[in-house]
Amino acid sequence: MQEIRHLFNKLFHYLRLRLTRVQYVMMVAVLVGLMSGLTAVLLKTIVHFLQRLIEGATISRFFYLLFPVFGILICVIIVQKFFQGRIERGIAMVLRHIAGQSSYIPRKHTYQHVVTSAVTVGLGGSVGLEAPIVATGSAIGSNIARWSDLNYQERTLLIACGAAAGISAAFNAPIAGVIFATEVLLVDTVVSYFIPLIISSVVGVLCSKMILQEGLLFNFVYMQHFNYHNVPFYMLLGVLAGFSSLYYAKAFKWSETQLEHLKWNVYLKAVVGGLMLVILYLVLPPLFGEGYESVKKVANDSLQPTADIANIFGVLGSEWGMILFSALIVLFKPIAAGITIGGGGNGGNFAPSLFTGSFLGFFFSRLINNTGWVNIPVGNFSLVGMAGVLSGVMYCPLTAVFLIAELANGYELFIPLMIVSSISFFIVKSYERYSMDTKALALSGRIFTHQKEKNILTTISLKDILAAEHQSICIDKKLRDLVEVVKGSDDNVFAVHDQKGRFAGIIELNDVRQKLFQTEEYDKLSVKALMKKPPETLKEGESMTAVMEKFDTTRSWYLPVLDHERKLLGFVSKSVLFAKYREALSAAGDLYE
Repeated sequence: MQEIRHLFNKLFHYLRLRLTRVQYVMMVAVLVGLMSGLTAVLLKTIVHFLQRLIEGATISRFFYLLFPVFGILICVIIVQKFFQGRIERGIAMVLRHIAGQSSYIPRKHTYQHVVTSAVTVGLGGSVGLEAPIVATGSAIGSNIARWSDLNYQERTLLIACGAAAGISAAFNAPIAGVIFATEVLLVDTVVSYFIPLIISSVVGVLCSKMILQEGLLFNFVYMQHFNYHNVPFYMLLGVLAGFSSLYYAKAFKWSETQLEHLKWNVYLKAVVGGLMLVILYLVLPPLFGEGYESVKKVANDSLQPTADIANIFGVLGSEWGMILFSALIVLFKPIAAGITIGGGGNGGNFAPSLFTGSFLGFFFSRLINNTGWVNIPVGNFSLVGMAGVLSGVMYCPLTAVFLIAELANGYELFIPLMIVSSISFFIVKSYERYSMDTKALALSGRIFTHQKEKNILTTISLKDILAAEHQSICIDKKLRDLVEVVKGSDDNVFAVHDQKGRFAGIIELNDVRQKLFQTEEYDKLSVKALMKKPPETLKEGESMTAVMEKFDTTRSWYLPVLDHERKLLGFVSKSVLFAKYREALSAAGDLYE
C-alpha cells in the first residue's frame, strides 16, 4: 500500500506542477470515476457469480433458501474478525464524514463494503448493493483527494464524484448518478461542480458498458405509450407511494432495531435473522436477494407464482390471488430488508425501495384492471411506482425520475414519473423531515442538511474556537488576590473554581472595576461574594448549532466550556465564532474562482 501511495504522490505532484487547479481537479475526477466504476463492476460481478453458483447447485429448494443464513453469518464473521466488530453502513456514513470529519473517509471503507455486501446480497440477503457502492465510491474519492493534497471543498466534490460513478456503473444511468450526488450528498452545489461530476459519471458508466455483460445490467425496453387519460390514476399511485414509503421506513426501522437490540451473541443473532428470512422466502419467494429479476417480470407483466404459491393463493382465483400476493410482498419487503441488516448483513435500501415500488405499481394497476371499469398499463405503473417509492424512501425525487427514465429508455414516461415522485415526496416530507437513514444524525447536527447556516456551523468544532488559556481563581480567595490576577491578564472575564478545581462561576471585569480601587476592601471582600453564575455553560463536544443558540438566548459574548467533571476547559468568544463562520463561508466558493 505504501508503494502504491508513493507512486500516486509522484504522479499527482507531476500533474500539479503542469496543470491549472481546475485542470488538476478534472484529472483527479477521471481517476476517481475509473476506480469507483471498476469497483462497482467488480461488486456486481461477484454477486452475479455467487447467485449463478447457488442457482446452479443441485440441491433441494429448502436448502437453497438457507443460503441467506450463511451470507449473514459470513458477513458477521468478517466484521468481527477484521473490522473490530463494527461497520458504518451506507449514505449516512458518507454524510457524517463530510460534515464532521472534513470529508476524510477512512481507507477501510474502500473495501469493507465490497466484501461484506457481496456475501450478504450474493447469498440471498434481501437488501441492495447501491448503498455499499455509494459508500465505497465516496471513500475512493476521499482517499484519492487526500493523496492529491486537495482542500476540503475539493475533497467533498470528489466524494460526490465517486458516488456518482458508482451509481452510474450500477444502473448504466449516468444522468441519475450526477443528480443523486448533487441531490443527496452535495446539499450546497455550485454550477462548476457539475463538470467533474459528469466526467466521473461518464467514466463510471463506460466501465459498466465495456465490462459487464448485458444480462447483468438492470434495464427495460419501454413499449407502452403515455396516455394522459391515466393522469388521475398516476396521482392516486403517487399518494399510495407516499404512504407506502412512510410504512417502509417504519417497518424497516422496527424490524432492524428489534434484532439489533437483542442482547444475544452476534453469531446467534445472524443465524436467527437468516432463519427468519427463510420463513419469509418460503411464502414469498421474490423477496430473495435484490429481486431485480422479479422486478423485470413485474414490469413486463409476466410474473408467475410458483406451484406452491399458486396453491396457497389460488383459493381466491388466479387474478385476486396474484393481487394479494403482490400486496404481501409490498408489506414484507421492508421487514425482510430490516431483518437482513439487523441480523448483521450489509446492504442498503435503494434496491428494496425500487423492488417495493414495482410491486406496488403492479398491485395497483392489477387491482384497477380487475374491477373491469378501466384498463391501465401494468408495465407503466410498475415502473412509475418504482420512482414513487424510491423518492419517498431515499428523499431523492429527481434521482428517481431520471433513473427510471434511463432504465426504461423511455423519456415519454417523464410526466407520470414527475407526478408520482413529487406527490410521494410531498407526502413523506409532510410527516417526516428527514429520511430514515439520516434522521438521527440530522437532528443531532452531525450531518449537512439544506439549511446552509447550520451546515457551516457543522464544519466548526468547539475546540477550534476554544480559548484554552484562561485565568482562574479559587472561590475562597480575597479581592486582593483577584487584583493580582487582573494585573497579569488582558482578559475581561475570569473563572472561579472551588477547592476541588471544579467550575463555580465567573467574574466580569466590568462588574468589579470600581472595587479594584477600594484598597480598604482588599482583605474584606471574598471572591465568592464577587462572582456570579454565567447565563449558560457549554459542554465539551457540544454542537455549534447549540452553541450559537445559547449565545443568541443569553446575549453573552463569552461562555465557559466545561468537561464532564465540571472542570473548566476554557472560554468561547462570540466574536471568534463569527470570525470562524465568515472564514468557513468564504471557503465555500466556486471551483473556478
